[in-house]
Amino acid sequence: MILTTHALVGAAVGKYIHNPLVLTTILIPLHYALDIFRHGEYLNKKSTFKNTTWKVTLDLFVGGVIILVAIYAKNISSAISISMITGALISMFPDLLTVLYWKLNFKFLEKIYEFHQFVHGRFADGSPERAWTLRNVLNDIIFSLGAITLLLL
Repeated sequence: MILTTHALVGAAVGKYIHNPLVLTTILIPLHYALDIFRHGEYLNKKSTFKNTTWKVTLDLFVGGVIILVAIYAKNISSAISISMITGALISMFPDLLTVLYWKLNFKFLEKIYEFHQFVHGRFADGSPERAWTLRNVLNDIIFSLGAITLLLL
């Protein structure tokens, strides 16, 4: 899943659950559960920091803007807003750990990286099922729209 999808799902859960420990307990496994579904990836093993920074920045920006629009559109209190933003960050955390291992080779993160790759395992890196196509990103779209709906209720 792209970061926007994880952030939106995390914010939607954070809107209704305000305890950071409970959020973490729910959102970390949920991150991996979402990654089981077929989805496109704009990063792969051939990606470099230079050619992906703008993609990650755009991905984070889009997710952040949607969350902020939902907060302001629904006039959500600051306490719940903080919980939503916390949920978004927690939900993206496994991808940060993966990048830290992948690009900086932090050995203590190797098992987490391997587990993340295992979750994606049905669709090997570089396979057609991980290409950036409409068919592959359909699950991202569905989960994102569901999360936006929850954010706007």
